[in-house]
Amino acid sequence: MPRDQLDTEPVEEVKEMTFLEHLEELRWHLMRSLVAILALSIVVFLAKDFVWHNIILAPSRLDFWTYQMLCKAGEWLNSDGLCINDLPFIIQSRKMTGQFTMHITTSFLIGLIVAFPYVFWEIWSFISPGLYEKERKNTRGAVFFVSLLFLTGVLFGYYIISPLSVNFLAHYRVDPSIQNEFELINYVSTISMIVLATAVLFQLPIIVYVLTKAGLVTPEGMKSYRRHAIIAILVLGALLTPPDPISQILVAIPLFGLYQISIFISAAVIKKERLREQAVIKKTVK
Repeated sequence: MPRDQLDTEPVEEVKEMTFLEHLEELRWHLMRSLVAILALSIVVFLAKDFVWHNIILAPSRLDFWTYQMLCKAGEWLNSDGLCINDLPFIIQSRKMTGQFTMHITTSFLIGLIVAFPYVFWEIWSFISPGLYEKERKNTRGAVFFVSLLFLTGVLFGYYIISPLSVNFLAHYRVDPSIQNEFELINYVSTISMIVLATAVLFQLPIIVYVLTKAGLVTPEGMKSYRRHAIIAILVLGALLTPPDPISQILVAIPLFGLYQISIFISAAVIKKERLREQAVIKKTVK
């Protein structure tokens, strides 16, 4: 069999499945993913004291890691402006079932975040058998890189964007007579939105890789639209953070860095494809 034909054949010759059999297989992948999420959610639910004190409510206290690092940076730069000395707000729950409901919701959300690598692996295990050999080679390591970028985005959103947003909103007042008393659901939803949004945005290199493979993106095109990308990144930074220039810049810098990395990834993909085409042409000529 010719080599070109081998590249278009699936890796393994398996019995062709019917539509219902595919649905059944997908159902089991989804069921295992859901079991993993629920199991981790139960663990998080039972570890209520640790999770709420050290994770969820940590950005609302001055002993949070980010605030401590800012104070140390201020001491090193001999600038008191970086040190955050107070967070003038309280968190309250006005509904009788508010705390219990948020306990369940946050447990499921954290369980989903922790289980994400396994969930993506289950989804990928369903998709990958239908790929051709060449496609599977091109997507080798997909689970690792997608999970790595997702978790990196989660950590960046939690340790960088969230505390800066909390600090800004805690000090923002339209009038000194108005005290900041935040609802528990609003505090948690703000932190959750920031963390999940940055986790998704950090998938940019993977998206560019896939689009380049599909022939929809080129490094030249990304370079020519770099100015437009900067504006889009600044807009995203404004949407993800409160109207604080420092927070927006801190969001924009890593996103622009990911955009630059994506250009290199796209260029590497194009170069590899061209080398492969040249090798095929040489073999054909011989």
